[in-house]
Amino acid sequence: MLASPWPEPFDDPRWAFELKWDGVRCILATEGGVRLTSRAGNDMTARYPEIAGVDLPPGIVLDGEIVAFDAHGNPSFELLQSRMNTNPAAAPPVPVTYVVFDLLRDGVALLDAPLEERGEWLSRISLPPSFVVGDRFAGNSGPIWRFVLDRDLEGILAKRFGSRYAPGSRSPDWRKIGNFKQVRAVVGGFTAGTGGRSATFGSLLLGLVDGDRLRWIGAVGSGFDDRSLRMVHGALEQMATAESPFHPDQELPVGSTWVEPLLVAMVRFKQWTVSGRLRAPSFKGFTDDPVNVVTWRSEGPEPK
Repeated sequence: MLASPWPEPFDDPRWAFELKWDGVRCILATEGGVRLTSRAGNDMTARYPEIAGVDLPPGIVLDGEIVAFDAHGNPSFELLQSRMNTNPAAAPPVPVTYVVFDLLRDGVALLDAPLEERGEWLSRISLPPSFVVGDRFAGNSGPIWRFVLDRDLEGILAKRFGSRYAPGSRSPDWRKIGNFKQVRAVVGGFTAGTGGRSATFGSLLLGLVDGDRLRWIGAVGSGFDDRSLRMVHGALEQMATAESPFHPDQELPVGSTWVEPLLVAMVRFKQWTVSGRLRAPSFKGFTDDPVNVVTWRSEGPEPK
């Protein structure tokens, strides 16, 4: 179940408010052992053994977010990146927590149960130490929104009391209110690096699927450290292609290197410009979302 964008915090006794976690969405099911499934339907079980190895009774299905916390106790998507694309046995693992925010099954299906009833069922389950149930505040978004602003966190979610869980739906019963904006975008090329980046690249060229090609939305060059510059550049070189994956656009940088549109980046930005470009974008990491869902319609300035 996905949330619909909402422009600003609000107060309403018919709604509950909770943190929007900056991690990786994950369904956990306990039929025949614990299995973790990403939003894209990929099996993530082996990637997070400390979550998959917990002892939970069969017949449970949880919805939540895998989160890595930094030294200040804030969720860090950048920190989580070191776990998303590496074998946890190959390097010292970054600790992760499974933040649970919904219960879809506990022996019986709960999809049609009201939000607050699902919460009561969840409160009765004994969860291991690596699991946390997110706090939920009724009626008044003010305190949790001030907490988000103080910590510079991603935002909040508003959920309507009495609402059912609608899998696969971007429902009006869930609203996401961001402290800043994020977008998933497909990497279609890169520019040459200069100065200290002469051996890697300057920026990634980003687009959204629009018909049979990508609609260019801008370039992102900030948010990379030296290690990620080298790793990303190595991958991009293997994906280089002679043909541009973008629709013709006179503002596309001349002399760019085109790549096959296979990588989906998560980008934080300030706002959309009137011409449909990202203002002040910053790279956060790559996701495992399939390219075909990262469309202008779903991710653009006015997602439907």
